[in-house]
Amino acid sequence: MQSIMSHHPSLNGRVILITGASRGLGREMALALAGSGARLALLGSQPSEALDSLAEEISDTMILTADVARAGQAAAVVAEAEAHFGRIDVLVNNAGLGMRRVAENFNTTPTKFWETSPAAWSDIIGANVNGPFFMARAAVPGMVERGFGKVINVSTSAQTMIRRGYAPYGPSKAALEAYSRVWAQDLEGSGVDVNVYLPGGAADTDLLPPSANKKGADGNLLPADIMRRGIGWLCSDASNGVTGARFIARLWDESLPPDEAARGARDDHGDMPRIL
Repeated sequence: MQSIMSHHPSLNGRVILITGASRGLGREMALALAGSGARLALLGSQPSEALDSLAEEISDTMILTADVARAGQAAAVVAEAEAHFGRIDVLVNNAGLGMRRVAENFNTTPTKFWETSPAAWSDIIGANVNGPFFMARAAVPGMVERGFGKVINVSTSAQTMIRRGYAPYGPSKAALEAYSRVWAQDLEGSGVDVNVYLPGGAADTDLLPPSANKKGADGNLLPADIMRRGIGWLCSDASNGVTGARFIARLWDESLPPDEAARGARDDHGDMPRIL
């Protein structure tokens, strides 16, 4: 299999900021891009050994810490990354909170929405809905000024958005996908693309409770490294002009040429949101 760099030479020198980079999907996307020549800003919610360890594996990177659900902190880390690298070319909004914030057994005993604590509800909405907005609000103006940029918002499967006992996590991702399409329209003609990327099922991350038989609600479990498949294409010039789209990593066939694989992984929108 060819490397990301051989497929996407435009990644060389590209500045990519990944939120939620210390573990799970964010870590895998960072590692996939590590050999591409991209310059990575790795953001975690707080200092951690996991974040330090990742940075040791990747050259030409910087570590950032912030609570993305706080507008001031989001703006500050974007400014810090821009000061260090000179710009941000790609923002990958991966940071988020799952239903474990509501209950550790959420995937075996659904929590009714009125049983969810207001604090847990607010935390999830803050991280999953407000966080990507605050980060993009800070990073996108520079992209527009330069006439180039990409925002990649990490989402979840459509079934999860309306699954019993998955509020507010599921609806938070529905909101993310809805405003991703709005942003794409707002940015039309600016040179800045906005797309959604998701595993295509439950992935083996800390969003699920630890278990000897760890699995998602559908009984399956995808490896976290499935997100390595399409991130290079999405961050590279190969995806220039592709915006307002949704790509599913599970459907990304790495045996195909990158553009063909991307077409196969693209989930076409209907005229109305499918959850309606």
